[in-house]
Amino acid sequence: MSQDLSSPVAEGNPFTDYLIAKLRSHPKRIVFTEGEDLRVLHAAERLVAAEAAVPVLLGSRDKIRAMAADNRISLKFTNVIEPAKSSDLGLFCQRFAKVERYRNNTAADPADVVSRPHYFGAMMIQYGQADALVGGNKSLPATLFRALIHTIQPLPTVPKMFGMMVLVAPHLQHFGKDGILFLADCGLLPQPTVDQLAAITIETGKLAKHFLGREPHIALLSHSTKGSAGTEDARKMAAAAALAIDKAKEAYLDFNITGEIQADVALDPTASEIKLPDAPHREPADVLIFPNLDAAHISLKLLQHCAGALNYGQILAGLARPCAQVPRTASVETIFGTAAAVGVEAIKYHQLYPDGEV
Repeated sequence: MSQDLSSPVAEGNPFTDYLIAKLRSHPKRIVFTEGEDLRVLHAAERLVAAEAAVPVLLGSRDKIRAMAADNRISLKFTNVIEPAKSSDLGLFCQRFAKVERYRNNTAADPADVVSRPHYFGAMMIQYGQADALVGGNKSLPATLFRALIHTIQPLPTVPKMFGMMVLVAPHLQHFGKDGILFLADCGLLPQPTVDQLAAITIETGKLAKHFLGREPHIALLSHSTKGSAGTEDARKMAAAAALAIDKAKEAYLDFNITGEIQADVALDPTASEIKLPDAPHREPADVLIFPNLDAAHISLKLLQHCAGALNYGQILAGLARPCAQVPRTASVETIFGTAAAVGVEAIKYHQLYPDGEV
């Protein structure tokens, strides 16, 4: 039976329960760039009911209010903004035009660009009108990515923006230490370089530590385990693991990073004992770093649709503000949990990225 994506899901899990508990002490303003969506309305209502966030929905005020009324959804403590009619549009246009001049670009009409929901939402979080952003539920990923890259400052420590997914499946064996896995990069870089893989490893590890409250175990995956296959792809993952270990030491991060290793070695202690008899640890990995986009995205969809793992994200790394892109097939649960994740990311963004201008 297919899942009803628009139906709210009230059950919690260890991941979202932790996020909501954090946000109750530090509620955040989360902007949804595509607010004319019943799933977003349900997710926003849940966030408010949990006293976790102040949702900001972008779109037609009349359409959103009518949709809420027809479905008996409360908009209490939820802001609805029409970008083209917002009092902030003029200020955002001035700032956008100034940045374009700095980049030697000439936008024909800043109002035409800034009034688009993705751009307007990005301007809101860039200039402190909101704390985090969720979009993509009704558009192609590239549409959202273009607006974010064009509007939000990048982090100098991350070579290119990438995406990480959080999967929750306490019912599955060997699914991380706590039934939670972080996967990267699942959405942007088709063939990441060694440098990019090392950066993905460090940044995903930081986020995992922030969400798990402990040092994560990180595995860089391959078809090979510690030289069992001498292919170029296996050597690339081994080099990326070595570089990530060096970067972690330089940053005084106590991450456990292993690579290149096969997925069973990363997750199943029994397989690890057989294939790596001299390895010092047997803890299953919490973070899986994939060699390319095909491997990551296919694994994500199989775990989600065949194994029943709940998915949250993708959380975008490499930007100076917390942002997430959810797929067009996202359920209410995915949108709700993803919003909570970027909200919690916003709580300690200075600690996560101390060198970024945030």
